[in-house]
Amino acid sequence: MASARPRRRFLLCVRSPGCDDLEPRKVYERLPDGRGLSEGYVRVVDESGEDYLYPETYFVEVELPRQAARAITRRVQAKPSNQPLQRAALTRRR
Repeated sequence: MASARPRRRFLLCVRSPGCDDLEPRKVYERLPDGRGLSEGYVRVVDESGEDYLYPETYFVEVELPRQAARAITRRVQAKPSNQPLQRAALTRRR
């Protein structure tokens, strides 16, 4: 029996005070991070190309048409990365 793929979630950045790695009015894919969410943070791949935790209040969740979601996830996945995931961003509070 094939398992269902988790639904991709997308966030619209509505504010980013003092943060150069997020662009307001831009859509980011939300990555799973239960620990961050329990502390009020969401994990996204920002403009640096790395994934970090940001305050949940910087974003609102949006539903995208399937074609738009595919286009966004292709762009994000197309960036090759040999770097390990950044996990120390929990201390990155602004």
